[in-house]
Amino acid sequence: MRKYIINSIFLLSILAIVISCQNQETIDFQNYMSNGKDIYKAKCQNCHGENGEGLGQLAPPLTDSVFLKTNKDRLACIIKNGVNETLVINGKEYKEKMPAFPELADIDVAQVM
Repeated sequence: MRKYIINSIFLLSILAIVISCQNQETIDFQNYMSNGKDIYKAKCQNCHGENGEGLGQLAPPLTDSVFLKTNKDRLACIIKNGVNETLVINGKEYKEKMPAFPELADIDVAQVM
């Protein structure tokens, strides 16, 4: 029994050391991604879906979209200022307006992208 306890303590110690060895860049990246997911859930998920699949004819999908790839330079502006025009994405027309999110800081927009 004592050997089992000592081995368990040893393994837990090794695990703690390995986990604590993440560099600051890795930790920052994980926080960055986590913040982006939280913002997406709060601001985007209701229309674009949990996994970015879209909402029928109301909101376009955010996955595998040629539109996203060809409009990278506009995405931050779209998120911040919304969309009032009809968008054609993957051959489908989306006429619903996307609301603006002017309250999002630039870092918030970058994280959600």
